[in-house]
Amino acid sequence: MIGIIGGTGLSSFHQGRSVGDRLTPYGETSAAIIGSEIEGIPVCFLARHGDPHRIPPHKVNYRANIWAFKELGVSKLVAVNAVGGITSEMPAGSLVIPDQIVDYTYGRDHTFYDGNNNELEHIDFSFPFASGLRQLIVAAAAASTINIIDGATLGVTQGPRLESAAEINRMESDGCELVGMTAMPEAALARELSIDYASICLVVNPAAGRGHSVITMDQINDVIQFGMTDVRRLLMAAIVN
Repeated sequence: MIGIIGGTGLSSFHQGRSVGDRLTPYGETSAAIIGSEIEGIPVCFLARHGDPHRIPPHKVNYRANIWAFKELGVSKLVAVNAVGGITSEMPAGSLVIPDQIVDYTYGRDHTFYDGNNNELEHIDFSFPFASGLRQLIVAAAAASTINIIDGATLGVTQGPRLESAAEINRMESDGCELVGMTAMPEAALARELSIDYASICLVVNPAAGRGHSVITMDQINDVIQFGMTDVRRLLMAAIVN
Protein backbone atom coordinates (compact mmCIF):
# COMPACT_ATOMS: atom_id res chain seq x y z
CA MET A 1 0.00 0.00 0.00
CA ILE A 2 1.15 3.53 -0.77
CA GLY A 3 0.93 6.33 1.78
CA ILE A 4 1.09 10.07 1.11
CA ILE A 5 1.85 12.75 3.69
CA GLY A 6 0.61 16.15 2.59
CA GLY A 7 2.44 19.24 3.80
CA THR A 8 1.66 22.94 3.61
CA GLY A 9 -0.60 23.48 0.61
CA LEU A 10 -1.73 19.86 0.34
CA SER A 11 -4.30 19.08 3.01
CA SER A 12 -6.30 16.68 0.82
CA PHE A 13 -5.55 14.47 -2.15
CA HIS A 14 -8.25 12.07 -3.26
CA GLN A 15 -11.83 11.49 -2.19
CA GLY A 16 -12.17 8.57 0.18
CA ARG A 17 -13.06 7.62 3.73
CA SER A 18 -11.35 7.58 7.09
CA VAL A 19 -9.41 4.38 7.71
CA GLY A 20 -7.62 2.99 10.73
CA ASP A 21 -7.57 4.50 14.19
CA ARG A 22 -6.29 7.99 14.95
CA LEU A 23 -5.27 6.86 18.44
CA THR A 24 -1.93 5.02 18.50
CA PRO A 25 0.42 3.94 21.33
CA TYR A 26 2.15 7.29 20.71
CA GLY A 27 -0.93 9.49 20.81
CA GLU A 28 -3.20 10.79 18.05
CA THR A 29 -2.31 11.29 14.42
CA SER A 30 -2.38 14.80 12.95
CA ALA A 31 -5.70 14.06 11.24
CA ALA A 32 -7.75 11.13 10.04
CA ILE A 33 -6.00 9.02 7.42
CA ILE A 34 -8.10 8.97 4.26
CA GLY A 35 -8.11 5.75 2.28
CA SER A 36 -9.08 5.42 -1.37
CA GLU A 37 -8.26 3.51 -4.56
CA ILE A 38 -6.66 5.03 -7.63
CA GLU A 39 -6.94 2.77 -10.67
CA GLY A 40 -7.30 -0.16 -8.29
CA ILE A 41 -4.27 0.78 -6.19
CA PRO A 42 -4.94 1.37 -2.47
CA VAL A 43 -3.68 4.76 -1.28
CA CYS A 44 -3.73 6.38 2.16
CA PHE A 45 -3.38 10.13 2.71
CA LEU A 46 -2.62 12.11 5.87
CA ALA A 47 -2.46 15.89 6.29
CA ARG A 48 0.72 16.38 8.34
CA HIS A 49 -0.36 19.70 9.84
CA GLY A 50 -3.95 18.66 10.43
CA ASP A 51 -7.10 19.47 8.53
CA PRO A 52 -7.57 22.38 8.76
CA HIS A 53 -3.88 23.28 8.70
CA ARG A 54 -3.02 24.20 12.31
CA ILE A 55 -0.17 22.09 13.76
CA PRO A 56 3.28 23.74 13.64
CA PRO A 57 6.25 21.63 12.51
CA HIS A 58 7.73 21.11 15.99
CA LYS A 59 4.34 19.97 17.37
CA VAL A 60 3.51 17.36 14.72
CA ASN A 61 3.13 13.90 16.29
CA TYR A 62 5.49 12.23 13.83
CA ARG A 63 5.60 8.94 15.74
CA ALA A 64 1.82 8.54 15.77
CA ASN A 65 1.59 9.40 12.08
CA ILE A 66 4.23 6.90 10.95
CA TRP A 67 2.97 4.19 13.32
CA ALA A 68 -0.57 4.54 11.95
CA PHE A 69 0.68 4.11 8.37
CA LYS A 70 2.55 0.95 9.39
CA GLU A 71 -0.55 -0.46 11.08
CA LEU A 72 -2.49 0.05 7.83
CA GLY A 73 0.10 -1.94 5.88
CA VAL A 74 1.77 0.97 4.11
CA SER A 75 5.14 -0.07 2.66
CA LYS A 76 5.90 3.01 0.53
CA LEU A 77 5.47 6.53 1.88
CA VAL A 78 5.78 9.71 -0.20
CA ALA A 79 6.02 12.97 1.71
CA VAL A 80 5.27 16.39 0.24
CA ASN A 81 7.33 19.24 1.70
CA ALA A 82 7.17 22.99 1.05
CA VAL A 83 10.76 24.25 1.29
CA GLY A 84 13.04 27.22 0.71
CA GLY A 85 15.74 27.28 -1.93
CA ILE A 86 19.23 28.00 -0.63
CA THR A 87 21.30 27.79 -3.80
CA SER A 88 20.67 29.47 -7.14
CA GLU A 89 19.99 26.03 -8.65
CA MET A 90 16.84 25.75 -6.48
CA PRO A 91 14.58 28.66 -7.60
CA ALA A 92 11.01 29.12 -6.37
CA GLY A 93 8.60 26.85 -8.22
CA SER A 94 11.08 23.98 -8.60
CA LEU A 95 10.14 20.40 -7.78
CA VAL A 96 13.03 18.60 -6.14
CA ILE A 97 13.46 14.95 -5.14
CA PRO A 98 16.10 15.19 -2.38
CA ASP A 99 18.56 12.43 -1.64
CA GLN A 100 20.21 13.64 1.58
CA ILE A 101 19.28 15.28 4.89
CA VAL A 102 21.02 17.41 7.50
CA ASP A 103 18.98 17.51 10.71
CA TYR A 104 18.98 20.75 12.76
CA THR A 105 15.85 19.96 14.79
CA TYR A 106 15.79 19.45 18.56
CA GLY A 107 13.40 18.32 21.26
CA ARG A 108 11.23 16.24 18.94
CA ASP A 109 10.27 12.63 19.70
CA HIS A 110 12.60 11.29 17.03
CA THR A 111 12.68 7.53 17.63
CA PHE A 112 10.52 4.57 18.58
CA TYR A 113 13.52 3.23 20.53
CA ASP A 114 13.16 5.62 23.45
CA GLY A 115 13.95 3.12 26.22
CA ASN A 116 10.33 2.51 27.13
CA ASN A 117 9.94 -0.79 25.30
CA ASN A 118 13.23 -2.39 26.40
CA GLU A 119 14.49 -2.46 22.83
CA LEU A 120 17.27 -0.61 21.07
CA GLU A 121 18.11 -0.42 17.38
CA HIS A 122 20.66 1.73 15.58
CA ILE A 123 19.31 2.10 12.05
CA ASP A 124 21.55 2.74 9.05
CA PHE A 125 20.63 6.23 7.89
CA SER A 126 23.47 6.78 5.43
CA PHE A 127 20.98 7.34 2.64
CA PRO A 128 17.80 8.62 4.30
CA PHE A 129 15.52 8.40 1.26
CA ALA A 130 14.72 4.99 -0.25
CA SER A 131 16.54 4.83 -3.58
CA GLY A 132 13.97 2.59 -5.28
CA LEU A 133 11.07 4.85 -4.37
CA ARG A 134 13.04 7.94 -5.36
CA GLN A 135 13.74 6.47 -8.78
CA LEU A 136 10.09 5.51 -9.21
CA ILE A 137 9.16 9.17 -8.67
CA VAL A 138 11.91 10.38 -11.00
CA ALA A 139 10.76 7.96 -13.71
CA ALA A 140 7.13 9.03 -13.25
CA ALA A 141 8.16 12.66 -13.71
CA ALA A 142 9.99 11.85 -16.94
CA ALA A 143 7.05 9.86 -18.28
CA SER A 144 4.68 12.75 -17.50
CA THR A 145 7.05 15.49 -18.76
CA ILE A 146 7.11 17.12 -15.33
CA ASN A 147 10.32 19.02 -14.71
CA ILE A 148 12.11 17.97 -11.52
CA ILE A 149 15.54 18.27 -9.98
CA ASP A 150 16.90 14.82 -9.12
CA GLY A 151 18.93 15.00 -5.93
CA ALA A 152 19.64 17.67 -3.32
CA THR A 153 20.53 17.97 0.35
CA LEU A 154 17.62 19.10 2.53
CA GLY A 155 18.38 20.85 5.81
CA VAL A 156 15.60 20.46 8.37
CA THR A 157 15.15 23.24 10.93
CA GLN A 158 12.95 23.54 13.99
CA GLY A 159 10.48 26.21 12.92
CA PRO A 160 7.91 27.54 12.89
CA ARG A 161 9.87 30.75 12.33
CA LEU A 162 11.87 31.09 9.15
CA GLU A 163 15.66 31.12 9.40
CA SER A 164 18.04 34.06 9.66
CA ALA A 165 20.33 34.88 6.75
CA ALA A 166 23.32 33.82 8.87
CA GLU A 167 21.71 30.46 9.60
CA ILE A 168 21.15 29.92 5.88
CA ASN A 169 24.80 30.82 5.23
CA ARG A 170 25.83 28.18 7.76
CA MET A 171 23.51 25.63 6.20
CA GLU A 172 24.94 26.26 2.75
CA SER A 173 28.45 25.80 4.12
CA ASP A 174 27.22 22.49 5.57
CA GLY A 175 26.19 21.43 2.06
CA CYS A 176 22.44 22.13 2.23
CA GLU A 177 20.65 23.24 -0.92
CA LEU A 178 17.11 23.26 0.49
CA VAL A 179 15.63 24.15 3.85
CA GLY A 180 12.43 22.74 5.33
CA MET A 181 10.96 21.90 8.72
CA THR A 182 9.23 18.52 8.56
CA ALA A 183 11.32 15.76 6.93
CA MET A 184 12.86 14.92 10.31
CA PRO A 185 12.19 12.89 12.30
CA GLU A 186 9.66 11.65 9.74
CA ALA A 187 12.25 10.00 7.49
CA ALA A 188 14.08 8.30 10.36
CA LEU A 189 10.89 6.98 11.94
CA ALA A 190 9.84 5.47 8.61
CA ARG A 191 13.25 3.78 8.37
CA GLU A 192 12.84 2.35 11.87
CA LEU A 193 9.59 0.70 10.79
CA SER A 194 11.03 -0.50 7.45
CA ILE A 195 8.81 1.78 5.37
CA ASP A 196 10.33 3.09 2.14
CA TYR A 197 10.26 6.88 2.36
CA ALA A 198 10.87 9.59 -0.23
CA SER A 199 10.06 13.28 -0.53
CA ILE A 200 8.73 15.61 -3.19
CA CYS A 201 9.87 19.12 -2.29
CA LEU A 202 8.21 22.19 -3.75
CA VAL A 203 10.47 25.23 -3.46
CA VAL A 204 8.12 28.01 -2.39
CA ASN A 205 10.57 30.84 -1.67
CA PRO A 206 14.24 31.80 -1.76
CA ALA A 207 15.74 31.12 1.68
CA ALA A 208 16.56 34.03 3.99
CA GLY A 209 19.10 36.39 2.43
CA ARG A 210 18.80 34.73 -0.96
CA GLY A 211 15.98 36.85 -2.38
CA HIS A 212 15.51 40.52 -3.13
CA SER A 213 12.72 41.22 -0.65
CA VAL A 214 11.22 40.18 2.67
CA ILE A 215 9.71 36.68 2.61
CA THR A 216 5.92 36.89 2.93
CA MET A 217 3.23 34.26 3.22
CA ASP A 218 1.42 35.86 0.28
CA GLN A 219 4.42 35.16 -1.96
CA ILE A 220 4.70 31.62 -0.63
CA ASN A 221 0.99 30.95 -1.13
CA ASP A 222 1.17 32.20 -4.72
CA VAL A 223 3.87 29.63 -5.52
CA ILE A 224 1.98 26.89 -3.66
CA GLN A 225 -1.19 27.60 -5.61
CA PHE A 226 0.49 26.87 -8.93
CA GLY A 227 3.16 24.40 -7.80
CA MET A 228 0.82 21.96 -6.09
CA THR A 229 -0.83 21.26 -9.43
CA ASP A 230 2.37 19.61 -10.63
CA VAL A 231 2.84 17.93 -7.26
CA ARG A 232 -0.58 16.31 -7.60
CA ARG A 233 0.19 15.27 -11.19
CA LEU A 234 3.47 13.74 -10.07
CA LEU A 235 1.87 11.87 -7.18
CA MET A 236 -0.77 10.41 -9.51
CA ALA A 237 1.86 9.39 -12.05
CA ALA A 238 3.99 7.75 -9.36
CA ILE A 239 1.00 5.80 -8.03
CA VAL A 240 -0.26 4.42 -11.33
CA ASN A 241 3.17 3.82 -12.87
